[in-house]
Amino acid sequence: MKNTIIAPSVLAADFANLQRDAEMLNNSAADWFHIDIMDGVFVPNISFGMPVLQAIQRHTQKPLDVHLMIVQPERYIETFRRLGAEIITIHYEACPHLHRTIQQIKDSGCKAGVALNPHTPVNVLEDILHDIDLVLIMSVNPGFGGQKFIEYTFEKVKKLRKMIQDKGLTILIEIDGGVTTDNARALVEAGADALVAGSFVFNSENPTQTIQDLKNSCEASL
Repeated sequence: MKNTIIAPSVLAADFANLQRDAEMLNNSAADWFHIDIMDGVFVPNISFGMPVLQAIQRHTQKPLDVHLMIVQPERYIETFRRLGAEIITIHYEACPHLHRTIQQIKDSGCKAGVALNPHTPVNVLEDILHDIDLVLIMSVNPGFGGQKFIEYTFEKVKKLRKMIQDKGLTILIEIDGGVTTDNARALVEAGADALVAGSFVFNSENPTQTIQDLKNSCEASL
């Protein structure tokens, strides 16, 4: 049975109670901690930097899935690896030398991911798929939580899954933005392997149960 990865976005956690929320995720059905790093340049928001990530890392027992929404991410690959990142995802739109940065991530010992904004077609990855471990499809515009899910995402996932299968590759497809129990099942059926959920989890009355509900929704599709 396929295990869909649930990766709650720590950006939506209570920053005054990060240790509490990290321990909640440790004790939940969540698989990864999704860490959104924003610089206020590539996206119109600033999230948190190295000291906060270091504080989060001290309380995590699960892989750190670090999503860099920043310009010139190559400057910080080694730092994020040192702070515990197991997966580092960079944006296609932010990397003029994408292949070189992917190799830098892999040389650091991390798995390498590439993220695509909603307007970017999946076929831009045609010549780089062999070098990456994960593709993150943004299903909202990057920079802010709580946005409405973009419905065309389903078609992008299907196209990307076909590209991966046609090349005989094993690459995870991750979805970030507007993920809920209402669309989780359809995303997995379209070909998604990992789902990021932020405000849907942390703004719920019972985040632990909400994470389990997401798991259950995905398993119901298999």
